[in-house]
Amino acid sequence: MHWIENTRAGGGTVSINTFEAHRMTRRTILHAGMAAVSAAWPASAFQQAARRTGAFRDGDPNDPPFKTPAEPVNSPMGDGKGIHPGRVAWAYQPKATAWDGKTGNWWDDANTDGNLVAEMVAGSLRSLTGDRTGPEAWRSLFASFKQAQKLGGGGYRPGEKIAIKLNNNQDRPGAWRFGSGMPSPHVVYSLVHQLITVAGVRGQDIVLYDASRYNGDPIYDRIRANPDPEFQAIRFEVSQRMAGNGRAEAVADKGNAVLFSGKDIPTCYLPQCATGATYMINVALSRAHTLMGASHTAKNWFGSVYFDGLGFSPQLLHDFASRDRAMGTYTPLVDLVAHKHLGGKTLLHMVDFLYVAESQNAKVIRYKSFDDRWCSSLFASQDPVAIDSVALDFIRNEPTADECRGYPENYLHEAALAGKAPSGTVYNPTREREPAASLGVHEHWNNPRDKQYSRNLGKNKGIELIKA
Repeated sequence: MHWIENTRAGGGTVSINTFEAHRMTRRTILHAGMAAVSAAWPASAFQQAARRTGAFRDGDPNDPPFKTPAEPVNSPMGDGKGIHPGRVAWAYQPKATAWDGKTGNWWDDANTDGNLVAEMVAGSLRSLTGDRTGPEAWRSLFASFKQAQKLGGGGYRPGEKIAIKLNNNQDRPGAWRFGSGMPSPHVVYSLVHQLITVAGVRGQDIVLYDASRYNGDPIYDRIRANPDPEFQAIRFEVSQRMAGNGRAEAVADKGNAVLFSGKDIPTCYLPQCATGATYMINVALSRAHTLMGASHTAKNWFGSVYFDGLGFSPQLLHDFASRDRAMGTYTPLVDLVAHKHLGGKTLLHMVDFLYVAESQNAKVIRYKSFDDRWCSSLFASQDPVAIDSVALDFIRNEPTADECRGYPENYLHEAALAGKAPSGTVYNPTREREPAASLGVHEHWNNPRDKQYSRNLGKNKGIELIKA
């Protein structure tokens, strides 16, 4: 029997049997934990605030799955980001994923081909930048980032820290449960191997973190098994309640706040490993989500927020980003993507789509839209809105991803049009700079067979999806 935990104020937990949790709505589980925070921030006050700040309705499990976009297909909005604006590289390699669903686990070497995954990571980076070699691709990424951030030219320099945000939502100390939806150890290792051996990054300048969760042994042991001192120097940061066994605790930086642009959300703080980094790399898991509708790179930032009285936990944000909030309403996801220490300094966005979970607390499933096989895919982009838009199209095209409901594209519209957001919100999460302008480009593909976006169709705006 397995259990999930919701953090209480003061460090306690509410435990829920995962079998029962699968049958419960995410909102029900979250409210069980939120009740414990009422001494400092009453859950009812936040629910009422969420309703005041936008068209909010209680989730209905009978709502139809999200299939039809709010706007016509191939109707791009916002400004593409990156060397090739709006480009998303898609690596697809069915032979990389050989698990039979019964023997061992999907992350075992016998079931996932590490060499093919390494080729997928390397190929997606070359396709993203348009370079012929790995070193050239990394130089292009670093140079493009520094130019956009007005940091001068050149590539990585020793001493510049790189924080890699993983989505470890299901991870707790102890063995991973059978078939659970975790980050692929092969993807994480391949990325780290690229940074060290191809980009020339020092291990001591790399940190892998999820401040509200753990970083399990399949990832930790794979990296530590490499005797190279650079791999031994990599730092792992996890929830303060779960630190130990080689993992350090994430520590909040009270000097760097997120001042949410919507009403009624208290200030939160970010982990020092993020605020002290020169670059961020967002390695997300995309899947249907019982609260958000779908989860991609923007939702991955929820593992970076610290609230006084609650610790590193995004619970206070859930209702404000819910799939139940209608199009044209405020969402804290945009504040996180716009924040100078999160989306604002992200060098690379990646989506691990090898073995995709049915939802955030469920097991991995084969997708009927992939001929009833594992998805076996990896996405990479410099544009946070474009990559999430592409991932959403893949999920809404999947018949079994039925928790993708409500309005999962609301934040994509808000982010793409952040300078003139449909909600009327002025997104400015630090108050130190001008308010956010467009954070990237959003659109939906023409159809699930051709998967073509505007730039694939010869237009000079919109998304470009290319095979790696």
